[in-house]
Formats: sequence, structure tokens, C-alpha cells
Amino acid sequence: MNTDKIYAEQLANEYAPKDTSKVIALRKLDARAKLPATIFTYTFVIIAALVTGVGMCLSMNVIGGGTTAMFVLGVIVGIVGLLGMGINYPIYKKMLANSKQKYAFEIMQLAMEISEN
Repeated sequence: MNTDKIYAEQLANEYAPKDTSKVIALRKLDARAKLPATIFTYTFVIIAALVTGVGMCLSMNVIGGGTTAMFVLGVIVGIVGLLGMGINYPIYKKMLANSKQKYAFEIMQLAMEISEN
């Protein structure tokens, strides 16, 4: 088994022009399936990181009055932000699975049409 030949063919296929409209349509469907989950994930994790930062600032007396109540509030807010970052990946996986399920029939049908030619 010549692994160099397999690698060369795989690399050539990657760089070969994909002029067929079916391949372009398949890529667009794939992107359409993944985009909502990706956008939500990035937005959610940025907000969670900002919440964590506010909690850290409160607990380190950067903002707030420097009182014990602000420290406790900062720890609570920071933990909420960390929890948000922690649940981000499971939410992403669930959203991606739902989105893939929504477009699965169209993608499979188009992929079968491409592979038959």
C-alpha cells in the first residue's frame, strides 16, 4: 500500500477546482447547517466571559465599593459566568445536532447525486 500515492491524490482532490454547482450547493448546505450553532456559541461565550470579568473586578475591588457585599456579589457573578462558559459546549453540540438533523436529508441526497457521477 503506497501511502504517498494516497496522500498525493487526497491533496490533489483538495486543490482541484470544484466547478460543479452540486458541490458548491453541498458546501453551502453544510455551512447553513453549522452557522447558527457557531454564531450562538461565540456570542454566548463572549457574554459569559464578560460576566466572569465583571465578577472578578467586583471581587478584587476594582469596581464597586470594596465592601464585603461587593466581594460576595463578585464571586457569585464570576461563578455564573464560569457556569455559562461551562455549559456552552453542550449547548453547541445539541444545537449542531438539531441543525444537522434538519438538513440531513438534503445533504445526503445531494452527496449521493455527486458520488454517483
